[in-house]
Amino acid sequence: MEKTKKDKRENLLFTAWAVAILAMFGSLYFSEIRQYEPCELCWYQRIIMYPFAIILGLAVIKKDYRISLYSMFLSAVGAGISIYHYSIQKISFMADHAASCGRVPCTGQYINWLGFMTIPFLALTAFIVIFICSYLVWKKTKEEAY
Repeated sequence: MEKTKKDKRENLLFTAWAVAILAMFGSLYFSEIRQYEPCELCWYQRIIMYPFAIILGLAVIKKDYRISLYSMFLSAVGAGISIYHYSIQKISFMADHAASCGRVPCTGQYINWLGFMTIPFLALTAFIVIFICSYLVWKKTKEEAY
């Protein structure tokens, strides 16, 4: 029974890391290959996402489940930025009252797949998956301690 819990936590941590890697390379694809210049809010989301590729990768290798508390917090912050960014792209009231965002407007939509999938939506999805995986790892680690 003990082995199953550890295997689940390992798999969840690996999933969170894989999502972070995919999100990082996805954003690099958009900026370096497709030549989409990131707006200021995109940069904030990258600042949070990119370290996950290293931190979660090291946690997977070392089987350090304590990282889950920190990755939960950071992914929640990243999700908040993504929700705000997505809102100013998709809700006209929010777009009209959005602060100036620099050289590239944060309201711009380089992609709009299926009418709702934009780059901040993709980032939000990644942050949510990382948060859920981190929460489940944290919960299982906490249960094991008692």
